Amino acid sequence: MKYIADLHIHSKYSRACSKQLEVPVIEAWCKKKGVDIISTADFTHPAWFSHLQENLEPAEEGLYKLKGSDGKVRFLCATEISCIYTQGGRGRRLHVCILAPSLEVVAKINKELEKRNFNIKSDGRPIIGLSAKELAKLVLDIDSKCMVIPAHAWTPWFGVLGSKSGFDSLEECFEEMTPHIYAIETGLSSDPAMNWRCSMLDDITLISNSDAHSPSNIAREANVFDFDKPSYNKVCEAIKTGDPKKFLYTIEFYPQEGMYYADGHRDCGVSFSPEQTERAKGICPQCKKKLTIGVLNRVDNLADKKEGRRPKKFIPYKSLVGLDDIIAESLNVKGRKSKKVLSEYKKLISKGGSELNILLKLSYDKLKQFASPMIAEGIKRNREGQVYIKPGFDGQYGQVTLFSEKEKKLGEQKRLF
Repeated sequence: MKYIADLHIHSKYSRACSKQLEVPVIEAWCKKKGVDIISTADFTHPAWFSHLQENLEPAEEGLYKLKGSDGKVRFLCATEISCIYTQGGRGRRLHVCILAPSLEVVAKINKELEKRNFNIKSDGRPIIGLSAKELAKLVLDIDSKCMVIPAHAWTPWFGVLGSKSGFDSLEECFEEMTPHIYAIETGLSSDPAMNWRCSMLDDITLISNSDAHSPSNIAREANVFDFDKPSYNKVCEAIKTGDPKKFLYTIEFYPQEGMYYADGHRDCGVSFSPEQTERAKGICPQCKKKLTIGVLNRVDNLADKKEGRRPKKFIPYKSLVGLDDIIAESLNVKGRKSKKVLSEYKKLISKGGSELNILLKLSYDKLKQFASPMIAEGIKRNREGQVYIKPGFDGQYGQVTLFSEKEKKLGEQKRLF
């Protein structure tokens, strides 16, 4: 049986995150999205940890469900921690995801962090003065079933391989703890194909998660597993081994839509390809400050293989535009949170079961029974990868669209499709 899992989201206690991010709301959105297994998020924060204890009850081994619910959505203990430290003569700022086998183990992790005087009350994603290697040792000493996964590995400032504060390899970062690192999170600005160009990652499983800061962003990236019955151990084993019979594929953002895909300087509106950056010697032509080197350029620098190769740990992926974005385009409305878009989204979910069911599974004949011709065409183009892309850069999201401006105007006038 297939299970869709998003193992990295945040709670209302994380900086710049929606106040709606509470367990009952998260569960409700998982049903809308079609997510079966979701991260508990931010388990180091004392108030959030209490909220988890109050709202969750045990389900299958290592998994939890919302108390009093139908129990279709499972919660897995997971969080993100920010490590800020110095290593190799450079300042490092890395985000690391931690998976834990139970709330009891989480309590032990939190106790150890408090014992070391880290301020875990300050933010849902706390900043601690441990290296990524030291954090890995800490949690694995508490319980060897924990997993340590570098978050959004290529992000310039907070990725283990990022251009600003990262390393040139996992071994450089984790040293003797490297054998315990089985996976990295590709992040919104890279996809598996980009990572496959780096042979140093051939033994590493590539996972994808939403890093959602609001409920509506849950499952914008996710993982699809196949189990007879889910459990924490089965999720971790599928990640560790990369067994294609258990880990079927990942659901991806188009990397060009990520905030750090291209090089550039947002304040000056400068967006460059790696070749343009090289010609400019890494300097913004407008203000003469250094450009932020994006993920594409960083992958180019570390890659030792050509595009199109398949590593031995090969897990397929599917790139998707969100249903609300498709609706907004079909209605020629700016903003996926407008009332018209939200109303249409609600209608489609009621007919199609869930967002991912609509985007991935339903036949076009079935879609046309309840979706407008233009939305059905958008979903078709979505599945086929027929998109227009304007890359993101220096903290600014890119734009991925399915229709030309002419098509949107004609569609609005009901002269198209």
